[in-house]
Amino acid sequence: MTKDTKQWYASWFDTPFYHILYKDRDYKEAQHFMDKLTSYLNISPDDQILDLACGKGRHSVYLNSIGCQVTGVDLSENSIAHAKQFENDRLHFFVHDMCKPYGSQFDAVFNLFTSFGYFENEEDNLRTIKSIKANLNAYGVAVIDFMNSPFVINSLVKEEVKTVDDIRFRLKRYVEHNYIIKEISFEVDNETYKFQERVKAFNLNEFKALFKAADCHLLDVFGDYNLGKYDETSSERLIMVFK
Repeated sequence: MTKDTKQWYASWFDTPFYHILYKDRDYKEAQHFMDKLTSYLNISPDDQILDLACGKGRHSVYLNSIGCQVTGVDLSENSIAHAKQFENDRLHFFVHDMCKPYGSQFDAVFNLFTSFGYFENEEDNLRTIKSIKANLNAYGVAVIDFMNSPFVINSLVKEEVKTVDDIRFRLKRYVEHNYIIKEISFEVDNETYKFQERVKAFNLNEFKALFKAADCHLLDVFGDYNLGKYDETSSERLIMVFK
């Protein structure tokens, strides 16, 4: 039996296999990035942060551990159910579609780890930027941490096999119609699973166009988690600060 799922971000993120495949993410690097970012933004304990597309809440939990008041939201009900075990009076998690304004305003909105650009309806990209703006208070700033698409495309590993927890994940990557696509297939308990990740290969100029259309202002751009200078050809990340 084959389970084939096409609406990937509403289903793949909700499976336990997604978290198994990516269990080796560098948490220390993520925490270092949060330290750098909150210092750069002068985040204080009284400030309210919205972690948009928070997944299971790893960034939210760490931000809260260093004194921040955090609300984490994600479309994945399973991820939010997992994250709720970490809640306290300064950390809360909710299921929410980031294309829509949350309904409260914050001192900072973080959209981290390339949690953007995967919508089936491309208009949702602009809706999300507009919603982020609506989620900011008068002095608030937003951060999108995206892949540096030109660098990723130039260094794309087309095929590989990755074994995690005795599951043999077969990965195939390619670019099609300005989307970076990853096909993921594997077998568990005699069932074959197939998923696909599709992320639009936005470059900096395309983000600038979105910001302009949403009446946002780009304040700064960084190319790595040390907040180093951005270079289109060599930077691994595209980290944008705007309001």
